[in-house]
Amino acid sequence: NLSPSLSLYPFGSRRIQCTCQVASAAVPSERQPSPAFAAMGISRDSRHKHRATGGRRNLHQKKRKFEMGRPAVLCKIGAKRVRAVRCRGGNMKYRGLRIDAGNFAWGSENCTKKVRILDVVYNSTSNEFVRTKTLTKNSIVQIDAQPYLHWYMKKFGVDLRKKGKKGAKDAKDGKEAKEEPEEKKSRHVIFKLKAREAKQKMDPAVEEQFQSGRLLASIASRPGQSGRCDGYVLEGEELTFYKRKLEKKKKQ
Repeated sequence: NLSPSLSLYPFGSRRIQCTCQVASAAVPSERQPSPAFAAMGISRDSRHKHRATGGRRNLHQKKRKFEMGRPAVLCKIGAKRVRAVRCRGGNMKYRGLRIDAGNFAWGSENCTKKVRILDVVYNSTSNEFVRTKTLTKNSIVQIDAQPYLHWYMKKFGVDLRKKGKKGAKDAKDGKEAKEEPEEKKSRHVIFKLKAREAKQKMDPAVEEQFQSGRLLASIASRPGQSGRCDGYVLEGEELTFYKRKLEKKKKQ
């Protein structure tokens, strides 16, 4: 019975009322589920591993912040989406979540262009990365050949899409040439382009790819760390190696 205390202490009623409200709030009418515990963090330490003999180690210290790891980004093809992450020492990493273009170098021609990434065709780590179109370092991708075609046309005066076509297609090319007016060039420019073309030698395997408008390229940057997807066009023995891999994959 709280009536005596209310009469003795004029301010007691307010205090008792407050405590009653808190108590009622603290005890819910229905039992709520307990909050789920946070998942264990990713750690790059080796204390949790077994010894070389197979024995277990005694843990003498807990995880440390400098041993912390982060989940894999698994960058996909899509409209550019990059997030900045502050790291130890105030350094920054740029998480590429979605990327659809990058700077790719054509090594033999000393030419680098920003081009669209069209598809992921091979990844030595896992076929799952090919299925989900995940961009990682050393992934083999198909890129748009259009910027290189324009550059080659301007420097050598040769359209690589029409080069090597014979027979019935020549007639179609002739009609297209009549429909599209050619750019006027001076005599000096024409001779200069012809001189360049005479010295020019291109890998037949690369030239063949220009007919389809797509080139095979390898990613050299780390999209999940730098937020960029740059690389180089495959040529020579490396191109032959990966073409063989892709053909083998098709047969399976």
